[in-house]
Amino acid sequence: MAALAAAQVTSEDQEVPEHKPVELRCAAFRSSSGSARIEWKFQRGSSLTLIYYGGSSQPYRDRVQFSPTSIRFGSVTREDSGKYICEVVADGSHIAKSEVNLIVQVPPGKPLAHVPSSATVGARAVLRCSEAQGSPPPTFRWYKDGTELPQDPKSSPAFRNSSYSLDPRTGELVFEPVGGWDTGDYHCEASNNVGSPQKSDVFRMEAVRSEVNVGGIVAAVVLLLLFLALAAFGVWFAHRRGYFSSERLGGKKTDPALVSPQCHLGVPLVSPRSLWGQRGHGGGWHIPKSRFSRSAGGKKVIYSQPSRRSESEFKQTSSFLV
Repeated sequence: MAALAAAQVTSEDQEVPEHKPVELRCAAFRSSSGSARIEWKFQRGSSLTLIYYGGSSQPYRDRVQFSPTSIRFGSVTREDSGKYICEVVADGSHIAKSEVNLIVQVPPGKPLAHVPSSATVGARAVLRCSEAQGSPPPTFRWYKDGTELPQDPKSSPAFRNSSYSLDPRTGELVFEPVGGWDTGDYHCEASNNVGSPQKSDVFRMEAVRSEVNVGGIVAAVVLLLLFLALAAFGVWFAHRRGYFSSERLGGKKTDPALVSPQCHLGVPLVSPRSLWGQRGHGGGWHIPKSRFSRSAGGKKVIYSQPSRRSESEFKQTSSFLV
């Protein structure tokens, strides 16, 4: 009679160097049984593939030996890394399942370092290190001028003035902010305890101070002066054309005859009140004789009394009589 494990899921990790043999056991099945059914599945990422159910499937048929309690690889490759799931089913019901996470050990290749050639002092700079073939995934170290950068810069006198953060898992080295002392030659190293660590090429990063854009300032000043010159010319031209005269600005034109010291006939003008004197009791004007004047030729100049009178306004309507 078959001996089945309790209805539960067990999981374990198993590491093996690349091109070496390995055997993965089904912990859910204790002994052989003619009534139990065994299935092996392979999961990598989101993909799940059935590799054994009463017989092996491609591409495992020629390189994997299946038994009721295990599967055996004669030589594993990095593509074999993943999760192997053993399901034991009896009498049409799920009984137990076990998982083996197979890690095929592959030494890391040469990492790629991404280092900016220059970084502005006071700004943020990110240095990245990446490696794709190592299994398990490698961790990263950074070096400046041949000296390893500690994760905490304050722990080392050589990097006490620097301000950075270092993530060994992602390989990111972030300077925030960049200082003048961060200038140097940088390279990274990848290792996963399989084979020897691998180093990247060396790249130099210069910490530079931001410079004032003299050319931009000069161009802005020239444009400003040109604008002011054009505005001044526009004002001068408008003034010459009379656009700023009282008539164009909405003012009233004054009759020159009312402000001129002489009339059109060459006779001085006098005010109506001084000409006619005082208003009489009947509403008329009393003209004193002293108001008459005589010209150089002996001819009298007589002023006639206005034909229309108004309490608020006096209008001279008669002309001069000689």
